[in-house]
Amino acid sequence: MDISLRDSTPSHATFSATAGVCLMRNAWKGDQHPSFINFISTFLSANFFRLNFVPIAPDFIFNCGGLSVAFIFVTNWDCNNVAPIFNRVKKLKMQFARFYVIITLPAKEQIDSFIQSYFKFGMVIGKPTFVPVQDLEMGFEKMVKIAHSSGVYKQEKIGEKLKAERKQLVQGMNFYLKVVTSIPGIDNHDANAASKEQILENTDLSTDKAEMVSRFLRDPKYYLRPKIN
Repeated sequence: MDISLRDSTPSHATFSATAGVCLMRNAWKGDQHPSFINFISTFLSANFFRLNFVPIAPDFIFNCGGLSVAFIFVTNWDCNNVAPIFNRVKKLKMQFARFYVIITLPAKEQIDSFIQSYFKFGMVIGKPTFVPVQDLEMGFEKMVKIAHSSGVYKQEKIGEKLKAERKQLVQGMNFYLKVVTSIPGIDNHDANAASKEQILENTDLSTDKAEMVSRFLRDPKYYLRPKIN
């Protein structure tokens, strides 16, 4: 559990132009000062997020790059009434794979209360991750950063997967070309123009297989299929 309240990132940082959706819980909005809601709306708009107010269980759900991340945002830590917060955390962490708790702790008394309560209520480090912050604006900015980073990471993983699939496809095409150019009378220069008749004349392949090889070399829709059998 990281209870450091320092943030080396400049306040009000602007992210890259990545579209996203922020869902805010209606009940949470009703408990906040209008000026803070205005800050949230302005910050999201500046960072290409669309804001919707809905009756959801968490305080926020962000969707970035097809990935959903849920948050509880505690804006007022009451040292004398912490049980409802942890009971809610325990319930929601079972419902969301990606779930964080942002807690505003501006005073040392609140920090000490949080640390004691964290272990008293049997929290497991990282399940979920608690993010203590000094003020409301910092808390919301951290929330957006977490959601944005999660979406970027997912897109990078998808890109790596597609790159691996393309590499596999190229390797498969190279293998077919290598096989075809091993046929007597067909070399690299004219492999792509090899006809079914040429293949039948120089190999023991059946008519159907010769047709398949010839089609592979001539028809892009055929040789660019996701799977090559």
